[in-house]
This record gives sequence, C-alpha cells and structure tokens, in this order.
Amino acid sequence: MKRHSGTERSLAMSYLGLRRAIGLIGVFLPFVLVVGKIIIEGPGMEGSISAYYYTVMRGVLVGSLCAIGVFLLSYRYQKHDIIAAVLAGIFAIGVALFPTTPSVAPTPTDEAIGVVHAVCAGLFFLTLAYMSIFLFTRTYPSKMRSLRKPLEYLSLLVATRTVSGKPLEPRKKWRNVIYRVCGYAIVLCVVLIGIVAIPSINNLVKHLHPVFWLESIAILAFGFSWLIKGDTILKDRKRGRKSGLPATAQVRP
Repeated sequence: MKRHSGTERSLAMSYLGLRRAIGLIGVFLPFVLVVGKIIIEGPGMEGSISAYYYTVMRGVLVGSLCAIGVFLLSYRYQKHDIIAAVLAGIFAIGVALFPTTPSVAPTPTDEAIGVVHAVCAGLFFLTLAYMSIFLFTRTYPSKMRSLRKPLEYLSLLVATRTVSGKPLEPRKKWRNVIYRVCGYAIVLCVVLIGIVAIPSINNLVKHLHPVFWLESIAILAFGFSWLIKGDTILKDRKRGRKSGLPATAQVRP
C-alpha cells in the first residue's frame, strides 16, 4: 500500500512539475527576449517573437521552444492529452528548427523555411488552445474513454457538476473559466495575426509591432493556463482527503 501511494505521489509530482515548467517558460519568454535584447544589443523591439531569432537572443528563443517541445513530448496523462501534447511538442520544435523569414534580403529557401515556421507556429498555438478549452476543462478525465457522442463530450465542457453528480469544487469552476478565456484568447490572436499579415493591412500597422504583441498575448495565455494546471494557483483546498493521499500526490482534472 505504501509503495502504491509512493508511486502515485511520484507520478503526480512529475505531472505537476512538467506543467509548471511549461507554464513558466511561456510566461517569461516574451519578457526575457525583449529585456535581454535591450540589455545586450541595445534599444529596439523586433516585429515578432520569432524575429528574435536574428538577434543576440537566438539561443534563448530556440532553447526555450525546444524545452517546451521536449516537455510536451514527455507529458503523460490521459490518451487525448498525450496525443495533443505530442503534436504540440512536434510543432514547438518545428518552430525552433525552422526560423521565420528574415526581413533583409531573404532567399527563396529562406521564404520556404519561413512558411514551414508559420505553419508550425499556427498549429502549435491552436493545439494549445484546444488543450485549454477542451481538455483542461474536463470534470472527470477517465470518463473520456467511454464518450462516443459529440453531445456527451460537449456537455462536460460546460458542466457545473462532476460525472458522479457532485457539484464542482468552486476553484475548479474558476479554473475552467480561465482555461476557456486563455484558449479563446490564443485562437483570437492567431486569427488577428493572419489578418495583420495581409500586406495592405501590415503596411498600415507594422510600426506598432502587432504580431509581437499578439504572439506575446498568446504565449502568456498558454503559459498561464499551464501554470494553473500545475497547481501553481487556484488549486483545490480539500483534494486528497478521500484517498488518504496528500494533495500533492494527486493530479486533478
């Protein structure tokens, strides 16, 4: 029994640690890139997060994205979470390995690589949005295995009770609200990035660095949702009582 409890505790801490690590990198990345570039290279802001690849902060950008990718690839929870995390991890590493098109004298190869970068970035963000909106808000992860009808699945997204009929813990309700806000914020940012990329619009607003700000908001939303998922804030107060395990030894939905 003790061995079983110890294993559960170890797995729980591993899950929470991965979630927190992913969230922290996401939250701090935009700030570190901007401040680091100003301190080391001098004043000035790049047009996008990806453009920092061509500054002194290249190593930080690539290293952070690869770290996020590796963490996501090693993330293990429910089946749907694993699939989404693996896809997001692959896309994150793709963003790191295929840099955005340089702003000065790009070659055809640079432009082709830039297209791959943009596709990976868009899919990365959309996969993270899916996780926040559809996976993080579940009220009972194991129930996913038995769901077959779309309406059954959607019912869990707006649920105010668990599948056992018990009311949701108040903080779980708040977490679900935040997860959805973060997820939809990411989707909105991706859509707006696509809009401002239209040449006629980009020429009017590029001096405001809209892509940088939209990418930063999306990354912050992603990081914040993972920090919450990692029990950094808004964790349940009474979790662990029924199983006899401390709260840190369980991973909540």
